[in-house]
Amino acid sequence: MTMDAVFHYPPDVFEAVVDAVPLLTRSRSNVVLFFRGCGVDRVFLAGIERRLEADPGFKKYHITRAILAHVNDLGDSGLGQRRQILKRVSEFDDFSSCYSDNQLKARGAVATVAQLINKKDSFTRLQDERERELQQHREARRAEAAAKEAKRAQREALKADLFALFGDQNPHRRGKALEGVLNRLFKAEDILIREAFEVRDDGPSAGTIEQIDGAIELDGRVYLVEMKWWSEPLGRGEVASHLVRIFNRGEVGGILISNSPYHPSAVADCKDALTKKTIVLVELREIVQTLNEDRTVRELLTKKIHAATLFKDPLVHPLDQLMR
Repeated sequence: MTMDAVFHYPPDVFEAVVDAVPLLTRSRSNVVLFFRGCGVDRVFLAGIERRLEADPGFKKYHITRAILAHVNDLGDSGLGQRRQILKRVSEFDDFSSCYSDNQLKARGAVATVAQLINKKDSFTRLQDERERELQQHREARRAEAAAKEAKRAQREALKADLFALFGDQNPHRRGKALEGVLNRLFKAEDILIREAFEVRDDGPSAGTIEQIDGAIELDGRVYLVEMKWWSEPLGRGEVASHLVRIFNRGEVGGILISNSPYHPSAVADCKDALTKKTIVLVELREIVQTLNEDRTVRELLTKKIHAATLFKDPLVHPLDQLMR
C-alpha cells in the first residue's frame, strides 16, 4: 500500500487514526512506544511521557491526538513519520495483543484507515497521472517549439547562403554553389531528393553520357531538376538537353531553375512538351520571393506543377496570383 497521498492528514484520516491507535495498544505507555516505532521525535515524546506521569486523566485518545497534531504540523519534515504511522496502522494484523473486548473494534478501525488510504491514494494517482499528462504535453510543446526554431534558423541560414551567391562573380563556382544551396533547401523542406549524379555508359565507349543536377519527388512523382545561372536568357538549345533526359525516362517530369529569364522559343518548346510530359520552368527570383515571404519552395513547385498541367503553361506568372 502506498502512502504517497499523505502530505498532511486530512480530517477523516486524522480522526480514523485517533480512533484506531488506542484500540491497538493496551496502555498509555504503549501508545508512546507505538509512535516511537514510527520515528516520532524522541524529545517530543519525552514531553508526552512527563505529562503522563503528572496527569492520570491524559488518556490514550488524548495522547494519540496530541502526537498526530504534532506530526501533522511538521510539514515536509514530518512526511516520513506520517507515512510510517499509516503503514503500521493499516498493516496491523496481530489483534491478539489488543484487549479481547476491543479486537473486533480494532479490526474495524484498521479496515477504515486502510480504506481511506486507498481512497486518498487513488485520488493522488489520478492527480499524478494528470500531472504526467500535462508534463508530457508541455514537453511536447517545448520540443515542437524547439524544432520550429531549428527549422527557422536553418531556413535563415539557407536564405543567407542563397543571397550571398548574387555577389559571386565566378560563373562556374556560382552555378555549382547554387546546386548545393537548393538541394539543402529541398532537404530542409523534407522533399525526397537525390543530389547531382552521373549516368555512365558501361559499354565499349565507357564514360559519362549524362550529368543530372538532381532529382526530387513531389506528390509521388519524380522530377529531374536542372539549375542554370547564366547572364543571358535561356534559349531553345539550353533547355533541349533537359527535355531529352526527361523524354528518355518513362513517367519522370522536369523542373528547370534559372537565374536569367527564359527565351520565348525555350518556353514554346516546353509548352509543346507538356502534351506528353510535365515540365515546369522556375525563375530563381521566384524562389527568392518565396523565401522572403516566408513561404515554402514545396508550395511554389507544387502550384507551378498544377498550373502547368491545368493551363498548359510551363512558366506561370505572376507569382502573387500563383500562390494565392
